[in-house]
Amino acid sequence: MQPYVVTIASEKGGVGKTTLATNLAIYLKALREDLPVTLFSFDNHFSVDQMFRIGNRQPTGDVYSLLTGTPFTELLETGEFGVQFIPSSLRLGELRDRMSDPALLGNLLCQADLQGVVLIDTRPDLDEFTANALYCADRVIVPVKDAPSLENSRRLYRFFEHHELSRQALRILPCLVDSRIRYQEGPFTNPYQLLKAYALNRGYRCMEGFIAKSPKVESLNTNPEGKVYPILTHGRGTEVHLQLASQARQLLLDVDAADRHRLAEMADARTSLLQRRQQGHRQRLERLSGRCLACGEQLPAAGIEGFYLETGDGNQAGFIESDCFTDMVFGSVYQGGRGKPSQNGMQELFLESATRSYFALAVPPRADGPVFFRFDEDGRELSSRPVATNTRDGLFNRGPSSLLKFWNHLEKQIPGEFALLRKGPDGQAEEILAGNNYRAFSQVKQLVGMRLQGI
Repeated sequence: MQPYVVTIASEKGGVGKTTLATNLAIYLKALREDLPVTLFSFDNHFSVDQMFRIGNRQPTGDVYSLLTGTPFTELLETGEFGVQFIPSSLRLGELRDRMSDPALLGNLLCQADLQGVVLIDTRPDLDEFTANALYCADRVIVPVKDAPSLENSRRLYRFFEHHELSRQALRILPCLVDSRIRYQEGPFTNPYQLLKAYALNRGYRCMEGFIAKSPKVESLNTNPEGKVYPILTHGRGTEVHLQLASQARQLLLDVDAADRHRLAEMADARTSLLQRRQQGHRQRLERLSGRCLACGEQLPAAGIEGFYLETGDGNQAGFIESDCFTDMVFGSVYQGGRGKPSQNGMQELFLESATRSYFALAVPPRADGPVFFRFDEDGRELSSRPVATNTRDGLFNRGPSSLLKFWNHLEKQIPGEFALLRKGPDGQAEEILAGNNYRAFSQVKQLVGMRLQGI
C-alpha cells in the first residue's frame, strides 16, 4: 500500500512550518510506534537533520539525490525517535527546470516502496518544489498566524483548482497564536476564533484546534548549543505539547479513514498513461511503410539510418534513408551534384546539422510550387527555398533523386497537406517514434502547421 503523504505548506515565512513538520513526525511515532514515519524538507535550514541525526554519521545522499534518481533505500536514515528522514540539500536550485512537472516527486514516491506516513516540509514559496509536494499530498496543512498569511493561502487553493485536485485535502491550521490576547468587543474573543471564522468564511476547511505561541518552544530552536530540540521531550509543560498531540491524533484518524491514497491514484494514472503510450507507439510502427519512401528499398526492422516523415494529417508516415534524402535536397534545393568532394563535404555538414532541425515540404498559398522549409527545434523558421522544377531521372533508384517528383508522388495522397521530416538518432532512426522524441515531434508539427497556414 502506498504511504499517506502530508505536506506542510504556506507562502508566508515564519508561521512555524518546519517546527510543525518535525514535531508532528515525532508525535505520530510516539502515538503509534509501529507506524513508519518518513520526513524530508525542501527548505534549506537543515532543521530536519539537526533534530533527527544520531551522532556524526555522514549522509550517503540528500533530497537532491532523491530528485535526481537515487533510490529511497539508499538515502533514508533512521533518526531519533525512530523517524526516517532524508537529509536536506543546498543544491535544489539546480533542479528547478527538472521539477517543472508537478507529478515528478509523486512518481518517485510511487516507486519507493515506502509505507505509513510521509511528511514533506516546504519552502515559503509556491515554487516547483512546493508544487510537487502539493500535487502528491493526501493532506495539506497550511499554517497561518494572521490575516495576511491566510490571504496568501489563496494561491494554494488556486493550484488545486488549476490541476483539478480536490480541495478537501487542504486544511488551515492557526499557528503561533497568542493565547493571552482577548478581544473586548465583537463576536470573537481571541485570535484563534477570528482566524478560523475568516477561513470558514472563505470556504476553507480547518484542522481542529490551533498551535499557540510559546517562548519556551521558540527557545528549543534557538539556543547556544545550536541544536533543535523536540517539544515532546523538552516542552511537555507547554500547551503546545497537548496541541501537537491533538493534531497528530487527527492525522492518524485521517490515515485510518483513507480508503485510497493519492499516490495510488497517481500510480494508476501513470500505468494507464504508459499503456496508452505503448499502444500509440505500436500503432505508429504498424502504419509505417517497410520501405524507404524515396528509393523503395526494404528497410531493416531496426537500426535505420534516415529521416522520419509524417504528413500533417498523420495519415502517411515512414522513413527516408539519409543518402536518398540528401540526394533529393542537394539535387533539387541546393542544386549540387553528388560525388564532388566539396559537395560531399556539404552533405556531411548538412546531415550533422540536421539533427538539430526539422524540415517541411509544403505548397504555401501564394507559391507556384513546393517549398523546402527548415525549422529549429522550437518550430521557428530558419530558411525556405523553392524546390527546383528541373528534375533528375531515377527517382526510385539509388543515386540522385528529384525532390519535386517525390513531392508530386506524395501530394497525390495528401492533397493540401504538408510533410514534416526529422532526422532520427544515428543508426536508430526508429527511436524518434518512442516516448519524448515523438511528443516533441508532434508539438513541432503542430507549430509548423500553424506557421504554414499563416504564410
